[in-house]
Amino acid sequence: MATVIVGNGYLHQPQADVVSYQRDELSIILSLYGKMVAAGEWRDYGISSLKDQAVFSVFRHTAEFPIYRIEKTPKLGAKQGQYSVVGMDGRILKRGRDLKTVLSVLERKLIKAVS
Repeated sequence: MATVIVGNGYLHQPQADVVSYQRDELSIILSLYGKMVAAGEWRDYGISSLKDQAVFSVFRHTAEFPIYRIEKTPKLGAKQGQYSVVGMDGRILKRGRDLKTVLSVLERKLIKAVS
């Protein structure tokens, strides 16, 4: 792990134990997000990189609880799949190993919203 010296002279070491989304994963998620914003269903999002998982939260309004959470938990990769979509009430709507397949549950909601 590299050590970075910040402009003020302090040493900063990046955290290696934080889970985050890769560029290709974010591209897939943001593509769906853009479609849902265009349909008027979603308005805001937040990204959290935690010790054991990364979370992409989707909001209908900025000051509310997230209506959906797209979670990446690498520990579950070999068992149930590392990706999951969680509803506002905490129920897991879909879980799997392939992000596009897991997000298909939200694509169906987009089709209903457009119809």
